Amino acid sequence: MSPFALDELQNLDFALESVLFQQLHRMPCSPQSTHTSKEQEFLALEDFLHAITDSLWHSLWDENGPSPYSIWCPRYSGSKFYTVEKAIARRRLDSLCGAALVSRNESDPHVRWDQVVHFAVYRHNIINENELTMSSSSICKALFYAARILLSRTLSKYTSASNDCVYVLVLDSSFGGVVKLKGDMGKLELVSGNPYLSMVNWIINHAEVKVSQVDRIWNKLGNANWRDLGCLQIVLATYYSIVQWCGESRRSITSLATDHGRRLHQRRVERRLVGDSEKAIIPVDYDAESVKIVEKHIQDHRLKLEKGEILELEAVQDRFQIQELLQGWNGCCYEAFSLEFPTEPLMLYVGAHPTRLEPSWEDMSLWYQVQRQTKILNIFADQGICSKNLPQIVSNGRILHSGTCTRQSPKGRCDHPSCGTPILVVHPIGQPLSTKSIPFTSDDAIRCCRDCLSALKSAKSANVQHGDICPENIITTNGFYVLVSWGRAVLDDKDTCPAVNLQFSSAYALQHGKLCPSSDAESLVYVLYYICGGKMASQEQVDSIESALKWRERCWRKRVIQQYLGEVSSLLKAFADYIDGIVGTPYSVDYDVWVERFNKVVDGGRNRGKVVEVEQAVRVEDVGESSGIGDSS
Repeated sequence: MSPFALDELQNLDFALESVLFQQLHRMPCSPQSTHTSKEQEFLALEDFLHAITDSLWHSLWDENGPSPYSIWCPRYSGSKFYTVEKAIARRRLDSLCGAALVSRNESDPHVRWDQVVHFAVYRHNIINENELTMSSSSICKALFYAARILLSRTLSKYTSASNDCVYVLVLDSSFGGVVKLKGDMGKLELVSGNPYLSMVNWIINHAEVKVSQVDRIWNKLGNANWRDLGCLQIVLATYYSIVQWCGESRRSITSLATDHGRRLHQRRVERRLVGDSEKAIIPVDYDAESVKIVEKHIQDHRLKLEKGEILELEAVQDRFQIQELLQGWNGCCYEAFSLEFPTEPLMLYVGAHPTRLEPSWEDMSLWYQVQRQTKILNIFADQGICSKNLPQIVSNGRILHSGTCTRQSPKGRCDHPSCGTPILVVHPIGQPLSTKSIPFTSDDAIRCCRDCLSALKSAKSANVQHGDICPENIITTNGFYVLVSWGRAVLDDKDTCPAVNLQFSSAYALQHGKLCPSSDAESLVYVLYYICGGKMASQEQVDSIESALKWRERCWRKRVIQQYLGEVSSLLKAFADYIDGIVGTPYSVDYDVWVERFNKVVDGGRNRGKVVEVEQAVRVEDVGESSGIGDSS
């Protein structure tokens, strides 16, 4: 059985239409194997894997930053890893068994098997005679290295990548395929004196093996067939392997694939096959159980505003001019200016009238963004809570539309599309952390933590918990960070937690459907781990509450988060240690003490820390910190 469905590969093909893959080293075409051709083969293999990894990384994860992966080659399972150039220089080339895509660790020059993202077995001939199927010896070799990688990940103290699934590429100078091994290494039973038999028994009884069909990778000129089935299988296996280490890409395969319909229609318009005004098939909804074609004329319940449009609110009669739609806010948030103070940019949320909430679940999320967030921010205002790390209400109300309104009651609505639509205008405006390049510097991460703790401290004084802390709900503006999107906040013990984020919600919220006193701080630790470049669980890894809880339990048990944050700042590590000690307990977070300690580091006040200079970069660290909070006086 193949690891990939045909429609999955076709979806990838649509998504990568505009992505450039470029292999400069050609695969040798000569059937005779010589030392020179072996050298050229491994240079071509290295270039091939680099081309795939770099193109995927820059297209889907980080357009500007360098790829965090490199290619290293071992001679056998227990040998050192070499670059191809070093293997050539040391005359180790003939004994190389393949190439590994490795997650780089700048602090450790040595490559270990638990850093291997995926492995490419390279052999002289991988297919059976007279038929285009992978030979049994090639499959066995692939399973050997797959088991080696899974076992290394399981025993590792550092990696947070999935330890229950691995992809191994199997290649020769013409053909290629993929072997996928998946299973729970916790069920491996050791047979005394024979570890190989133990692994064979585990694969037979507890693992799932999938082998793809073999297809041509390189043509007779040594160029890769990028858009054919063979290469697409290799690319998709590489994509899933990177997802295991870095989490879901910023631009998903599905969202890119939906652009195929638009490009197709544009091509037909350019060739005058259809007119601009004709109804066009726009994207295919690949996430639905059945494929649905979405057409332009389908009505969207959300109100769309145009640049330059002026909105006036009922009762208060405030007027705002729309500047642009802000990305990443469910299509409901705009940058706007008050006509009274046109120099100050504001965030303007557009909600949905209550009569439209029932037929559209999307509009229900708008209700949280506007109506309920208005309630929470008004609670802050009524109690005199004012913080630069919290959003402040500028105005709120319902749109006053032009023309005659025929609604029958003050809370009703007429046929005008904007009648009664609620609006919330807040200050300040900024960019979500999810749009920023990672990793953050040590100083930025510390400042982000300090500002978020200050916001949570202020909210706690009103007995409010945020309940939905994630990179999308923290914005940065003018050098400080603001915790926004308070619509799903929890006001009391009876209030269940309406937001479930499998990557950033606290373990208690996932398990019990409500918050404990440390839930917000726990979510903040996950955000800090993410913005510092930590390997978050992918959507494939945490596709259920059970798997999300398992990921959290493994990270805290192996101290993955603390160890990683400790390389950034000992103060961040101390904070993570403190949260680890109170996760799921009834004990509240002592925000006063932690805000004070972070203030001393950020503001350069007197504390037990010192300034450490590393490679000409000034970095502030509190070298005296450890687990617990202690009073720093």
